[in-house]
This record gives sequence, structure tokens and C-alpha cells, in this order.
Amino acid sequence: MVVTPTIKYAKSGDIHIAYQAFGEGRSDLVAVPGVVAHLELAWEDPIHAHAMERLASFARVIAFDKRGQGLSDRGVAAPTLEERMDDVRAVMDAAGSERAAILGVSEGGALASLFAASYPERTSALILFGSRARWSWAPDYPTGTPAEAAGGFLRAIESLWGTGLAVDRLAPSRSKDQAFREWWSKLERTSASPADIVALYRMIFEIDTRRVLPAIRVPTLVLHRNHDPLPIAEGRYLADRIPGAKFVELEGTDHIPWSTGADELIDEIEEFLTGARRIPEPDRVLTTVLFVDIVGSTDEAARLGDGKWRDLLQRYYAAVRRQIVRFNGREIGTAGDGMFASFDGPARAVRAALAIRDAVSALSLRVRAGVHTGECEIMDHNLGGIAVHIGARVCEAAAPDEVLVSSTVKDLVAGAGLRFIDRGQHPLKGVPEEWKLFAAA
Repeated sequence: MVVTPTIKYAKSGDIHIAYQAFGEGRSDLVAVPGVVAHLELAWEDPIHAHAMERLASFARVIAFDKRGQGLSDRGVAAPTLEERMDDVRAVMDAAGSERAAILGVSEGGALASLFAASYPERTSALILFGSRARWSWAPDYPTGTPAEAAGGFLRAIESLWGTGLAVDRLAPSRSKDQAFREWWSKLERTSASPADIVALYRMIFEIDTRRVLPAIRVPTLVLHRNHDPLPIAEGRYLADRIPGAKFVELEGTDHIPWSTGADELIDEIEEFLTGARRIPEPDRVLTTVLFVDIVGSTDEAARLGDGKWRDLLQRYYAAVRRQIVRFNGREIGTAGDGMFASFDGPARAVRAALAIRDAVSALSLRVRAGVHTGECEIMDHNLGGIAVHIGARVCEAAAPDEVLVSSTVKDLVAGAGLRFIDRGQHPLKGVPEEWKLFAAA
């Protein structure tokens, strides 16, 4: 179960900066976020939560919301880099960190670079991901964004902020993941208002750290995905001008770091900071899968209309997710009105399914659920293999308000206090032979 680390506050002048410190690693890692950030909400995305847990496995991670954003004090003027450096120092002091590696993501790279150059005694290493030295075009920096394009970008940001459309550009690998799109939309809205984000971007377009780069004297790792919408040449520019910097080209299309390919990114960070790369996890694992679907969703959507149906779906997903977390499960994905999750024990999965059924009844919704235990293929955040197909087909065979399980699940939960009703043999589409299924009572 993902437990959100405690939110604390550091005082930087008159400003309160929200931060978290978590992990048991021997060294500290300060994570400087990009434009979109909210300490608490960030943990609701399973891949982001997994990435933070990976970082925390080899470092004590210190994450914070920049002033004017997220859970830090809002309504402040667009900050200067100097003020932001004060905030980093304040957070490190509050967390009891004398020296740390500084990880700068996207526009956070400028702050991380300036901090490393200005405070080498407090910086053990510098890591930059998807960043650039300058954001605006200049005669001697032709890869920067021209003024006319920057103006169009600011107008688009103001009108589209909080809609989730940025996912198509920032994380194209997850553009069809509706749960991720909804989460990112909410993350935008909670990180800053449209007016505040435009003011912040105006400040960003004035940043130029080119003269800072040669003054960086700490070990530096520059990471950039080869198909990031921010051209990879920007990452190479940084690495070429920071003395002794190591440049690593990663495979991928996403500008958002904690997305598809997050483990490959963290592998590089771990090896750079510890000198060792983690032992790869097995690509197959025995796990229990749970599928949940709304009964009669098409008719209900037609009755309510698009707007009310979307609102009901959001409340439905929230109710389902609460029960998944409660029973130590992990959300794998959504499709339409369906939810796919995995559990480390079949009894937990069955109890979660029963709790979901009861929870969504308060929304006047009925669901069907299917549970199966088998060997699954691990594919980044996703799971695959015949066991997943069986779980989905078991769900399809369930009646309204029924939690149907395979005989494998029933046999494994003996002694757990669960009761089952024999539902007989069932053919499962695309799965060899017939399967004996049972309804959890």
C-alpha cells in the first residue's frame, strides 16, 4: 500500500515551503520539480509513486513544492532564482540535510544548476533531466523558443491549463490512459492557477544559465530521452559545457520523467549515485488480478448525460481506488468504466472486490468483479500473460453484484474465512478448456 509521506513546512524568509523527506538511503537527494507539482496529489499516480519508492530505496529523498505552487504559500510574485535557492537551503536545513545530490527536472534544472555552482559545499552531485540552459531564442542560441512562438505558447497555456491536453505532448506514451490524463489535469489545477502559471513561464523564458555551466564543479549526470519534445540537443549542450559531465541518452518520448521508462531513468540515477545498478526484477511473478466493471454503464450514461456521467465516473473511480489501497493492492489501469488491479494475496483481492461492490452501491451503481491468481508477465507498470486474460474473462462471466473467482483462488484462500458458492463450469473466451468458477458469498 502506498503511504504518502508526511507533509512538513520549512520557513524561507516569510514564505512557507512544503516538503517531504522519505527513504532510508545513506545519502540525500533533493528533487527539484518542473512546472507542474503538488506533493500530495503526485502520489496518486501509480507510476509516480513507484518511482518515488525506487528513489527512496537508495537515497533519502527530499521533495518540495516551489513557492507559489502546490502546497507551498500561494499568491506570491513570480520568484527569482536566488529566492528559489533560498528555498532549497531552507528545506535542506529543515530536513537536517547538510549535503545532497540535487536532481533538477525540466525547468527545475536551471535552479539545480545554479545551486550546484553557488553551493558546492552542500551539493554532492548534480543530476539534470529534460532540461536546457536557456528557454528563449537568441542569435547565439538558435535552439531557444522564438518570441512569437513563446507568446502563442503562453496564450495556449492560459486557455488550456487544467484540461489534460498537455499529456499529448508531454507524455504521449500515456495519452490513451484516461486515468493518467484525469490525474494530470487535476495536478495542473492544484499546482497553480492559469494566471500564476503564465507569470511563472514569463520568468522561465528570461532564464539563461549558460554562464553558470562552466562554474559547476560537482559530479554531474545529464539525462535526456531521445524523442523528448524538448530536443535532445538541449541535454547535450548542458553536458558539453559542464566540466566532466556524463551524458546519457534514454529511449522514450515523454518529457515527464516519472512516466513510461521511469525505471530506466532511475537505474541511471542509482548507478551514478551509488556505483551499482539494481539487480533486475524477475519478468514473471505469481500475482492475483482483479477486474471490476460497471453493470449497465451504457444505459446509465445515456440516462444521465455526458456531464453527470463523467462526474459519477470520477466518484466511482475514487471509491474503487480507496478499496484497492485499503487492501494493499496496486492499480494497473482503467479502460472505459473498468478497473484492473493486482494484489499480493488472493484473499485481499476477494475482500477488496466485495468492499468495492458495497462501496459503489452508495452511488447507485452495480458492478461485477472477477479474481484470478496466476503467473503474470511484468511489463514496466503493466501486467500481461494468460493469467490476466483469465481474470478479465472471469469478470465478464460474473452476474451483477457478483464477485466471481477461479478455482485457483478458492483453493488458495482456504482457512481465510471466505465462503464461496459453486457456479459450475464456464467456457472463457480465448482461454483453453472450461473453468470452474465460484461466487464469493
